[in-house]
Amino acid sequence: MISDEQDPDIPDVLERVRTGVHAFDELVNGGLPRARTTVVGGTPGSGKTIFAVQFLAHGITTHGENGVLVTFEEPPADIESNMRGFGWDLAQWRMEGRLAVVDASPPAKEELVIGDFDLFGLLSRIQHAVKSVNAKRVVLDSLTQLFDHFIGDPKVLRRELFRITDTLKKARLTVLMTAERTSEYGEITRHRLEEFIADNVVILRNVLQREKRRRTIEVLKMRGSHHAEGEAPFTIMGGAGLVAAPLSSLRLEQQSSMVRVTSGNPAIDEMCGGGFFRDSVTLVSGATGTGKTLLVTNFLAGGVAAGEKAILFGFEESRGQLFRNAGGWGVDFAAMEADGKLRVFCLYPEAQGLADHLLAIQNLVDEVRPNRIAIDSISALERVAPDSGFREFLISLTSFIKKREIAGLYTATSKSLVGGETASEQHISTLTDSIILLRYMQEQDTMHRGLMVLKMRGSEHSKEIRRFTIDGAGMHLGEPFKGAPNVFSGGDIDRYSR
Repeated sequence: MISDEQDPDIPDVLERVRTGVHAFDELVNGGLPRARTTVVGGTPGSGKTIFAVQFLAHGITTHGENGVLVTFEEPPADIESNMRGFGWDLAQWRMEGRLAVVDASPPAKEELVIGDFDLFGLLSRIQHAVKSVNAKRVVLDSLTQLFDHFIGDPKVLRRELFRITDTLKKARLTVLMTAERTSEYGEITRHRLEEFIADNVVILRNVLQREKRRRTIEVLKMRGSHHAEGEAPFTIMGGAGLVAAPLSSLRLEQQSSMVRVTSGNPAIDEMCGGGFFRDSVTLVSGATGTGKTLLVTNFLAGGVAAGEKAILFGFEESRGQLFRNAGGWGVDFAAMEADGKLRVFCLYPEAQGLADHLLAIQNLVDEVRPNRIAIDSISALERVAPDSGFREFLISLTSFIKKREIAGLYTATSKSLVGGETASEQHISTLTDSIILLRYMQEQDTMHRGLMVLKMRGSEHSKEIRRFTIDGAGMHLGEPFKGAPNVFSGGDIDRYSR
């Protein structure tokens, strides 16, 4: 017998059934095992029914595997109406003989059944539905509602549930059951029966954090198969359904390019040993007013001038402000957009969760296929998630950019005018390939600006702190500071350079 703690190096011979939640399928090595039973548990509103119907829809539309939906709570007409918003026409599939629906939802005035009972009649209806459409997938939504109408010996409930699942498994059917939970981190299911019958257990959570809901999916048990551990964020999107962003399955597999691209400023290119690497991500850190957005503007303009496409994601300033600022430095963002070389996307961080922001970035990248991306600023996104969620977002975003060999530039705003590490920098300093620091530097009674390339993986770079000025023509680097004060405090240089 294969244990749940199977060595990940041992080949998995189980045939897989894809759910249509693509990132989730990565977490479970290609999908749910065929002819097995999976329980999907979650509190009300966590997305259990959407996940279940998506599993059926993907089988019908992509793999030619017909399905059966057994509903114990909502009438079929309500489910069909609710699912149209995701692009799933259950009524059409029923007419085409690709989906059968078993309506086991109770009448409003039905009384509870107390004492001995069996589900032989229900099992017969399911078997008939399976045969009528030659189904390969079966969904039971939700067993909790079924059990709520029967008060009796838990052993009897377990016996009847085992009878149903065992019969369906012997028929080589892949079964997905949904079940209610009473809390996000409490018992797996309300009746504590389904998880002991099922081969696999998946938990959906919808946790309130910082006045925002954060949805996650966790594979708790996958009998006979290795799976990724921990929670991964997901969101629910119209026209798509449940979309997950895998984190625990990310691997450091991307290639490293030796091709250099311009930062948009020849002097900075020189300090970096010839420019940024094609597939690198650079962090620009500085206090407000030090020139971070100007570096972003130069970075984008330099790419467009080289015949590349670029995207700017702005989370602090509106399109109008960004276009006006760029024009003040002689860069015409509007003309670049009209030529199809630039896309500018602006949104307040609080408008949606980090998972939604990540998916919006990924979708626009897939649409535009840019050569470079700028995000101004990462610090703004930090406001809408706890530290763990923010770091997960950064890992996923950085991995996504690097795998597509896109040159990335992030900005982060320092806490004080003289610098100092922010939470954003603490999370991302080890993930980025290069770090450029912009600092205010005081000499006697005069305040100057200074620029330093703190880190650049795979390349020699200047170690000097260069003066720079900003005018209507942009940024101009001057001579290095002589005897400048320390730009770091409290050992920040050690944390940045890890």
